[in-house]
Amino acid sequence: MPSVYIPVDRQRAVIERAEGRCEYCQSMADYATETFAVEHIMPVSRGGTSELDNLALSCSGCNGHKYNKTEALDPTDGKLVPLFNPRQQKWQTHFGWSDDFTRIIGLTATGRATVEALQMNRPGLVNMRRLLYLIRQHPPKLNDT
Repeated sequence: MPSVYIPVDRQRAVIERAEGRCEYCQSMADYATETFAVEHIMPVSRGGTSELDNLALSCSGCNGHKYNKTEALDPTDGKLVPLFNPRQQKWQTHFGWSDDFTRIIGLTATGRATVEALQMNRPGLVNMRRLLYLIRQHPPKLNDT
């Protein structure tokens, strides 16, 4: 499927709203080795649009694993549940950090399914979080909105 053009001003708005972080795994673009993408929460291939309320900032890893998924299996009970939607849900409701702040823990069925489907604890991310924690750049301060 060909990529969909998203106007530059809309891309900037998404980046600013996300405060330069992946809206799924909370990785910071400033420390990423690959560029981030403005992605469609509801994929275009499934009827999604390029309106701001359907766009999220995503690191290449989360974006690649999400692809056109909108739901995944909860690893606890095997039920199909919707993936996390950063426009409609609060990150803190569905996710938390391990005691050492290196791993994302799914707190709800949606959180657990999203952690697994997007592989939000990829080894490189865990290592980066460990290093960023040492220099007090992790975990990110999340807005309550």
